[in-house]
Amino acid sequence: MNSNNIIDIRTLIEYQKGHIAGAKHIEKYQLLNNPEKYLKKKEIYYLYCNSGIQSKMVAKKLNSMGYSTISIEGGYYNYLLRN
Repeated sequence: MNSNNIIDIRTLIEYQKGHIAGAKHIEKYQLLNNPEKYLKKKEIYYLYCNSGIQSKMVAKKLNSMGYSTISIEGGYYNYLLRN
């Protein structure tokens, strides 16, 4: 997993409290409203939120638009449990 392609879709406050090392912060509405500003269709991106529910919905929507995104299962909470 390329850390340059990990995207935290939570709020800025949540991101500032803690995030996966190397993750970019792009709030979900910014990402959904302007994906072409942040994503390239030839790259794979890994999205996460707190629990994985929001990132799963965002990934599904972006994939339907032709992007390659994967929701990190369990989100940031699962990451914290494993690290």
